Amino acid sequence: MANLRVALVDDYEIVLRGLEMMLRSYGDTVEVVELDLNRDVAAPVDLTLYDTFAATPGDGADVHELASNPLAGKVVVYSWDLDETRIRAALANGASGYLSKGLPAASLVSALHDIHRGESQVFPGHSGQSKSSLGDWPGRQEGLTQREAEVLALITQGLGNAEIAERTRLSINTVKTIIRSCYRRIEVTDRSNAILWGLEHGFFPDHKRVRPRR
Repeated sequence: MANLRVALVDDYEIVLRGLEMMLRSYGDTVEVVELDLNRDVAAPVDLTLYDTFAATPGDGADVHELASNPLAGKVVVYSWDLDETRIRAALANGASGYLSKGLPAASLVSALHDIHRGESQVFPGHSGQSKSSLGDWPGRQEGLTQREAEVLALITQGLGNAEIAERTRLSINTVKTIIRSCYRRIEVTDRSNAILWGLEHGFFPDHKRVRPRR
């Protein structure tokens, strides 16, 4: 396989570094380009992998902005949200591909090459595949799952339960269950202390995901 130049996009430095380390182990076919998210993509890449940590969907303005930038190459959304409506919306928004976070690393790399060649667009993973996430995320060392970390990140950003449910496409009851689990893991009893904990442990975005081109 030819070597692909891949840029990574996420608001959280720890998520970026986790993806970077995972992809660098396939350095014979993938070159990870360092991306300062406080600036535009400065040099052409083949693909831009848009990670949706903290439920930043692929059908929003950021993906559309990236897809309109010729330097960003083909934009690929990387997400747990495999709802067909959301996938279609992301592709209609300019994304060239949509990948499940449940894909093993080797399958992820293979899928990136397939999307670059224009052979396929959607890689949902296999049925029954566990959500044993690749890469890294805030709170992993404290025992938070990626889904719990995403919800805690949204709490830290000031979103209420209804907003979190809308952003994550989960029911209110599921959101409440995840929040209770988060509280137990980080040993807090209320939202204000959860926000303080989140601010102290890297749950507020490090930077803006995409800067508009001028």
